[in-house]
Formats: sequence, C-alpha cells, structure tokens
Amino acid sequence: MDGILSQDEINALLNGIDLSDASEPVQETASDDELLLTDVEKDAIGEVANISMGTSATTLYSLVNRKVNITTPVVSLVDWQSVIDDYEKPCVFIQIRYTSGLDGSNILILKEHDVKVITDLMMGGDGSNVEGELGELQLSAISEAMNQMMGSSATSLSTMLGVMIDISPPDASHVNLNEMESGENIASFLTGKFVKIAFRMQIEDLVDSTILQLYPIDFAKSIYDTFIGAHPEEKVAAPQSAPQTVSQPIPQPAPQPMVQPAPAPAEMPQMMYQQPQAPMPQAPIPQPAMYQTQNVNVQPAQFQTFTNYVMPPAAQENMGLIMDVPLEVTVELGRTKKSISNILDFAPGTIIELDKIAGEPIDVLVNGKFVAKGEVVVIEESFGVRVTEIIK
Repeated sequence: MDGILSQDEINALLNGIDLSDASEPVQETASDDELLLTDVEKDAIGEVANISMGTSATTLYSLVNRKVNITTPVVSLVDWQSVIDDYEKPCVFIQIRYTSGLDGSNILILKEHDVKVITDLMMGGDGSNVEGELGELQLSAISEAMNQMMGSSATSLSTMLGVMIDISPPDASHVNLNEMESGENIASFLTGKFVKIAFRMQIEDLVDSTILQLYPIDFAKSIYDTFIGAHPEEKVAAPQSAPQTVSQPIPQPAPQPMVQPAPAPAEMPQMMYQQPQAPMPQAPIPQPAMYQTQNVNVQPAQFQTFTNYVMPPAAQENMGLIMDVPLEVTVELGRTKKSISNILDFAPGTIIELDKIAGEPIDVLVNGKFVAKGEVVVIEESFGVRVTEIIK
C-alpha cells in the first residue's frame, strides 16, 4: 500500500484539511508560576511560616500586653509592581538575614499605622498616639520588637527543621512605595518574581491589617527541601490524599446513603440528651465559687491607686529596650518674625530682637517636642541649661 492514498485521504487533501495534527493529543502546559514554585512547595512553606509566625505572635503579646492574633498565611508568587499596587503607602520594611542554618534573607512589611500603635504600646501608652511622622525612636523600637519576634521564630524553626537557625539584628527602614519604581535598592531579589506570604494581624481593637513576608524563590525552595528532609512523611501524604478522595465516592454512593441516615438520627438525640444532663448537676457547684471570687476581687480596689503612680513591671521592661536610643535635645532662646526686606538687610553686627524677655525661662525641646523650661548657665567655657520646670 506504499505510495497509495485512500479515498478519505484524497477527500481531505481536496478540502484543504491537515490530517497530521488531528491524531496528536493536546497537551496542557504548566504555568510559569507553577514551574517556579509548585503548589506542594507553597503548602509546605505556608505551614512553616504559620508555625514560626505563631511563636512571633506570642512574643509580640509579651511586648505590648495586648491580645495578638495572626491568622493562617496565604502564599503566592508576585513581582514588585503588585506589591506597590496592593499595599498601603508609606510603610516600614524590616530585613532579616539568616546567619546559620539557612542561607538567605527575608523582608517583613508593616503598615506605618501598625508600627505607631505597636511602638506606643511598647512605651507604656494605650496605642492611640499615632499622630506625626515616624522617627528614629519608633524605628529603633520596632527593630527591637522584630528582633525578639524573629528570634523566637528562629527557635521554633530550629525545632521543626532539625537544624540550628540564627538571625542577625533586623534592619528597619521607612519606605514610600510611590517613590520607588524598583525594589532593587532594598534587596536584589525584588527585581524579579518572589514569594509573598500574607498574614492578617489583629491586636485587640487597635490593629486589624495585613503584614507581608517576602522570600527569594531559591530561599523558599531551600526551606521546603529542609522541611521535607526533616519530615519525609509530608511528601508521601500529599499525593496519597488525592486518589483517596476520588476512589471513595465511586463504590460507596449507593449503599452508604441508605445505611447511614438511619443510625445518624438515632445517635443525634442521644448526644442532645446526654450533653445537657452532664453540666446540669455541675452548674450549681461552680456558681457559689464564682460569687465568692467576685466578692474577693471587689475588695482590693486600692490597686487602682497603685497603677496611677507605678508603671507596670512589663511596661518597665519594655522601656528598657529603648533606653539607649539617642534623642536630639534643642534649647530655644527665642523667636521673632521679620519681613523679607529686613532679612535681606542682615549684616555682621545686626541685632535681632527676640520675643523672650531677659531672665525669662528658655524652652527645651526633645526631637522637636516642647518638654521643659530652664535657665542658661555657664559651665567652665560652655553654655548649659538648668531645668526649672517639666512640661507634662
């Protein structure tokens, strides 16, 4: 039959139909993101991030003395433009580098408002002092908070991955995403695709927002490899779960629906009857104890007077974290207003009259804020200020 065309092939050629592609099956190709990071790898990375961030939430609770809740993360592959489009501006970038156990770094992104609330709580406030711009004081405080949070996270990772993990002190910076076309100035891996892990963070009724954790793809894969090496059963359990869910509905749809509905309603009323009967005899037992404890707790009302004068121990410990932060102290002798013509007439020997009267206390400012009044003194060959009044 070599060289002889069938009638069907002749008709196809006359009609202009290409039969060469008809018998070839159409193969689906994986997406680019799937090639960079598979769903199994994303799930493993999400589990690692969830456990490590859970211990970080406990550490943050001890720093701010408020209930902290961080939800299950969402892992995705993104680029720098998507971060700019989706996240609040400006914000705070905190870069953490791993010094042992893992080779790489990651970046935490927090909203400016969240940083102000956290640092205010760390300094003994109520979280409402969020006015003004972020300064070195707040950045130093949030760096120390992240240092303790990621330190506890590294400890939990060491236990989970079976290797000793340590980090360097975090580096916090205030970033306006609108002014940055590329993340190259922050980290080199932000120029291409990278892993974004989004958490929802809640601090009672003060904070309810999203924090981001950014990983390089190769660093995320190394975490996955280390995690699978420490937990090989995780790699086997993932593919087994899929065929079980498919095979079970096929043989069991007909017999099980007929058998299971009958015992189900019989068991449900038993549970309904047993559950109310168990707590009923126990209900009157704890109630007298509750009334007694309430009577005891009402007595020491004097504790309220102590809190008005003594800072709680936890707040004192938190204040110790920022005691070494340098602040700028400025002494203001006085002020005045001049027109442009008068200012242009300034020359050596010009005397400028200020609004302060001779002998009147001068103002002492710390980081631009008016905190005290004082008087000028001379210490050997230098000027000094003796504080005479503290402004509260």
